[in-house]
Amino acid sequence: MEFSVKPFTALTLLELYQVLRLRAEVFVVEQDCVYQDVDNKDQKALHVLGYKNNQIVAYTRIFDTNDYFEGYSSIGRVVVQQSERKYGYGHQLLQESIAAIEKHFNTQRIKISAQTYLEKFYNTHSFKRVGEEYLEDGIPHVVMIKS
Repeated sequence: MEFSVKPFTALTLLELYQVLRLRAEVFVVEQDCVYQDVDNKDQKALHVLGYKNNQIVAYTRIFDTNDYFEGYSSIGRVVVQQSERKYGYGHQLLQESIAAIEKHFNTQRIKISAQTYLEKFYNTHSFKRVGEEYLEDGIPHVVMIKS
């Protein structure tokens, strides 16, 4: 797996298409969740792209402090193509995203809104749950912090 970090304006049309398709495949179709994925926040984010055989199969978007959560940087839209999850790419993707935040935003304070069933996954990357479970777009989530 090869990774690249790009601002929105540096994404090619093909990369943007692959990102939006991947997000729709997982978040809308696989998770059966109707929500507004294209939310005008992509333009503010850096995009972490995971490539395998020239195809984007893993992705996150990362935000500088205060651009998504007050006082924290953030990682969102964490996604790995269903057929590629068995290879541990989610862990690589999260490590790359954390490293990109440290490099580009010079912080280790990260706050995420995680799907509850992935809490143990995020725990392995030093994220700790804060507060109670809540519904976001009909899916149980928890706030998690890494600092």
